[in-house]
Amino acid sequence: MSVLLYRLGHFAYARPWHVILGWLAVVSAVVALLVVNPVKLSNEVRIDGTSAQEVIDDLAKSLPEASGGQGMLVFRAQNGTRVDGEESRAALIAAVDAVYRHDHVIDARKVLADELSKGERSPLLRTQAAVAEAAGQPTGGKVPAPLLQDGRPVPGVIVSADGSTALMQFQFDEQTYELPSGTIDSTVEAAEQQAERAHVDVLPSAAMLEIPEIVGVGEIVGVVVAAIVLLVTLGSVVAAGLPLVIALIGVTVGVGGAFTLSTVFEIHSLTAVLALMLGLAVGIDYALFIVNRQRRLILDTGLDAHEATGRAIGTAGSAVFFAGSTVIIALAGLLVVGITLLSTMALAAAATIAITVLLALTLLPALLGLVKERICSARTRRTAQQQASATARTRATRWGSHLVRHKYPALTAAFLIPLVLALPALDMRMGLPSGASYNPDTAQRQSYEEVSDTFGPGYNGPLMLVARSSDSGRPLTPTALAAVVSELKDTKGATSISLAGMNTAGTVAVLSLVPGDGPNDDGTKDLVTSVRDKSREIRETHGVTIGITGFTALAIDVSDRLGDVLPLYVATVLGLSLIVLLLVFRSVVVPVMATLGFLLSIAATFGITTAVFQWGWLQALFGLDASAPVVSLLPIIVTGVLYGLAMDYQVFLVTSMREARMHGADPLDATVSGFARASAVVIAAATIMVSVFAGFIFNAQPMIKQAGFALAVGILIDAFVIRMTFIPATMALARDKAWWIPVWLDRLLPDLDVEGEKLAQKIPLPHPAASRQHATAQQT
Repeated sequence: MSVLLYRLGHFAYARPWHVILGWLAVVSAVVALLVVNPVKLSNEVRIDGTSAQEVIDDLAKSLPEASGGQGMLVFRAQNGTRVDGEESRAALIAAVDAVYRHDHVIDARKVLADELSKGERSPLLRTQAAVAEAAGQPTGGKVPAPLLQDGRPVPGVIVSADGSTALMQFQFDEQTYELPSGTIDSTVEAAEQQAERAHVDVLPSAAMLEIPEIVGVGEIVGVVVAAIVLLVTLGSVVAAGLPLVIALIGVTVGVGGAFTLSTVFEIHSLTAVLALMLGLAVGIDYALFIVNRQRRLILDTGLDAHEATGRAIGTAGSAVFFAGSTVIIALAGLLVVGITLLSTMALAAAATIAITVLLALTLLPALLGLVKERICSARTRRTAQQQASATARTRATRWGSHLVRHKYPALTAAFLIPLVLALPALDMRMGLPSGASYNPDTAQRQSYEEVSDTFGPGYNGPLMLVARSSDSGRPLTPTALAAVVSELKDTKGATSISLAGMNTAGTVAVLSLVPGDGPNDDGTKDLVTSVRDKSREIRETHGVTIGITGFTALAIDVSDRLGDVLPLYVATVLGLSLIVLLLVFRSVVVPVMATLGFLLSIAATFGITTAVFQWGWLQALFGLDASAPVVSLLPIIVTGVLYGLAMDYQVFLVTSMREARMHGADPLDATVSGFARASAVVIAAATIMVSVFAGFIFNAQPMIKQAGFALAVGILIDAFVIRMTFIPATMALARDKAWWIPVWLDRLLPDLDVEGEKLAQKIPLPHPAASRQHATAQQT
């Protein structure tokens, strides 16, 4: 492997424009496809095979007008006046009219008018009165009233008991992610234009949110911090710029390529964000490892830039190849889960990582071929010579020696710190983002709190019940449906139940059940469970089949499904990655220690994430102010991504120790010298990753916010507590046993030569004097 990559690096350095033009052609093709096929992203959390998702899919066939995206607007009167008072009523009705007349919004007034024109032939009207009588009055003390116009209720609009707030619930003719760009924003603006005449605020709910921005100020700041770290680490603007170029081209091709497929496959916004996060962080890190190795070969051994580039690609490039392989394996493991959302997410991110690795091994040496000897300035060379003659030990050497001497206290601390940080994870609750997940200065959070205060928290996430006759195709009778409603209204946790719609044949009815608690509260989850338990009895007693869906029902099903598949996923990833680590290190102990360290870091990551987002601890430090459950998708995504990235640092750190051991150093000296040589660049790489991931904490979308936080914290713990403390201490404790492998297994395993031993044998290092003469000739 090392010899092959050495020759690849030599070729790219000698013929840079061949490689550069090839990649420019790829970038041009991606950009052209994006121009032809506009990007289409989704915010839908769809988990096929769950009960709630099956109800939605069935409803799309039997009652399409009830399966579109849901919209909710809150109208709040200013200055303590009534929203339906004399001054505000006309503006409120005009705002409602503007929404109903807007493109892609289903006008409930026309639907009702059509049903009234049918008279007694309307199944909806025949059933409505019976259901209303059976449902009775809402409970909970906050009984809303309909908004009246000319003495008649306005469909979809209710006014709070104190008259301060009106709530409008409506539907789009398509799912929100399928609507043309700007539809949701223009709908809200249409309402605002009318409402502002009477000083009425319009607050859209969390469902009324366009696709979040993929790149914002926070993300840009993260990249800027990464650039500063590169500059400090490499000491050269030219050298620091190369990893940024590789990362930016990697995400352009990887994320852009995923975008080109968005018209064919559903691409969730989190898919694009995850690929962008990983592409930026990994692209910068991998290029940093190679450039750093090339510069060390130039400064420490006197090689010219051409030879140093080839050997850097052959050695550090081999580590990059296998480190990238572990990330790809961890992401590809998401395919065994069998969830389309996670599969597309994994494929997009894995493809971006693969492209980034390919760029680091081909485009980076080509760019170095353009830079040539300028990769190390004269000042850098003089500084290296002064440091080489100095006898003082580096900080990394001192820290490594300290860990070797005090391995037991270091091991104890590195083991106990993650365990203590992991304790909050015992209380971790999972759910989907709601309005409560947003910061207080957002309209989504203000809408959520206004509805909770004036109507009740359950109105933020009403449950949708779909009723149909147990006899296929047979219409529902008003008597049967009224009996069902009568039983359901007394369910613990239910506030009100009403008829929301019915198909023209009268075979399918949609009921709206308002819980007494919020969407992510335990009381609402208990209500969903109770309704599902009652549905069996209702079917036997009344011949009516009940299906339940909605925000909470979907969240419960998603959490249960992901909880069931998480052990299988973890086992698959750990198994495959242990094989890769076994091949790379030719050791049984090292892969096991690496995996144990990862389990400690992931447990601590979940604990801190729970404490910050669910308990609300230290939120002010991160600019947050929203307590909410951990997003259901987060544990499985973070587990896969963090495992791959943790193994990156394991590969780069321990291969350096193994290289020193193979060159004759005793086990303790190999641990110290290998740590000293690799730790600085690992620290820089970890700092870069933390900076990039942390930039996404400031994204408005709660799911992206939590993902950025968890990955940033996970890298911080894994790099500095596990890889920089736990691993060196265990290596010192294990000594030669760290490299033990059964003889029979050693014979079976192929020699991948990650450290470049075969490269050194087949292509010995040129004499430094001759190399310096060649470098001088290139410069002149």
